[in-house]
Amino acid sequence: MPFVAAALLGACSRPAEPPKPPPSPERAVDSAASAATGVPQAEPSHGSIAWRKDDVDAAFADARVQRVPVFLYWGAVWCPPCNQVKATIFNRQDFVERARFFIPVYLDGDSPSAQKLGARFNVSGYPTMILFTPDGREITRLPGEVDADQYMRVLALGMSGARPVKDTLAAALSPSAGRGKLNADDWRMLSYYSWEVDEQQRVTRLELHALSAAARAKGVKPTPDTAAVSRMVTVVGDARLARENFDTLAEFPAEITGFITAPGSPERAKLVAAWTTALDRLTNDESLSTADRLAAIVGEVQLAKLDTKGALPAPLLDKVRAEVARADRVTNDPYARQSVISTAADALTEAGLLDESDALLKAELKRSHSPYYFMVDLAENAKKRGDKAVALDWYAQSYAAAEGPATRLQWGVRYVSALTELAPQDTARVEQGARSVIGELEPTPDTFYERNLRGLERMGTKLSAWGKDPAHAAALARLRGQLSSVCAKLPPGDPARAKCNGALRPHVAANVA
Repeated sequence: MPFVAAALLGACSRPAEPPKPPPSPERAVDSAASAATGVPQAEPSHGSIAWRKDDVDAAFADARVQRVPVFLYWGAVWCPPCNQVKATIFNRQDFVERARFFIPVYLDGDSPSAQKLGARFNVSGYPTMILFTPDGREITRLPGEVDADQYMRVLALGMSGARPVKDTLAAALSPSAGRGKLNADDWRMLSYYSWEVDEQQRVTRLELHALSAAARAKGVKPTPDTAAVSRMVTVVGDARLARENFDTLAEFPAEITGFITAPGSPERAKLVAAWTTALDRLTNDESLSTADRLAAIVGEVQLAKLDTKGALPAPLLDKVRAEVARADRVTNDPYARQSVISTAADALTEAGLLDESDALLKAELKRSHSPYYFMVDLAENAKKRGDKAVALDWYAQSYAAAEGPATRLQWGVRYVSALTELAPQDTARVEQGARSVIGELEPTPDTFYERNLRGLERMGTKLSAWGKDPAHAAALARLRGQLSSVCAKLPPGDPARAKCNGALRPHVAANVA
């Protein structure tokens, strides 16, 4: 496919720099203590893994002395994919045993300095898992979306001396090197790096990720491609290839199909039929986790909706209901449920069964360790119905229930954004919501990095657009003044101060960046 080289080059040209090696022990230390008072924490596994949660730099210093790799896990208590990793990978005995041969570091997104450390290691999404050499060079980023056996194979490759992905990628892109310079393990490390090879097809996984990225590009238009259709029919029709790449096949079937085929065309009908068969096979594959099998159902629903107006076929709706009920019934592990119920509710919502999705989510509020996550789904369902008042009530409840400084900021920004969209005329309520978010900001430089900073900037963009109405201008000015008073408490020469001052002024933030 012509998209592969573009995907590789795109990965190389990401705006953020590769993570820097950790500073020596003598240099200033960025603490990642996760036992701070009042910050909810959850162990990332059920096993006996000795996770380091005190000091990232001390962990790297110990790794240099012991000459062992460092495994860094960055996640959040509420995050469904993180909980999926805990339930399917971190609790495996072979992972627990392998953890004895590296230093495992758990960095919770709500812990002190977590967002600053996220910027340092070039991570932003939960979960992120990185394997480093003892001297701090990144070997690879491990994907959480593949099945556990494949994950363990990639982890074993990384620990067995595989060269860093950055070097492997450079070799793959070198015109003089050629593919012959890369062996099977090199291709596997590239394809399962978390930018998301099959030994027989070599670059199948890279092809799929490149194609899905092209299909989801902003402003992209359908580009019928008979060669791509033929290739996809082959991939989804091969049970082994489909199983190997189930994550992409389950997550982006409608996007890819809609991109490479024309509506109503024979090519689309052929690809939809083949892809649906593959997803049905994955739904019934007991070697996959319950959440992954549900993801295949969601993909099947999305394919069925591609050219369908109105209600979906009754047999498909019955299948969705049956799979959701089964998943709910058999899943008891609290980590697994956070992921399973999230995907199950998504399946019901995608199928247009909003009332049933609501019932599932409301029942889970009493069981979940992070119910505020599901309250957002309830808000989104109400929004789909056009019930603004109920949607805003759920957004407000989710913000009120959220725990942890970074999480509360993220949920608060979502609530304020919803207010500017669904109740822009309620100036007092919008201002009150934003004042609450700003009022909780800790006036330290570490606050204004990564997810925190991006969240504030999103809120600034929303509020700036809202404040263009003269009726809201005074409220916006007061909010900017409130944030300025927080920024004034930061050290004058610290870059975080400029970032803070620009957060509610999009044009200023752009100049700072």
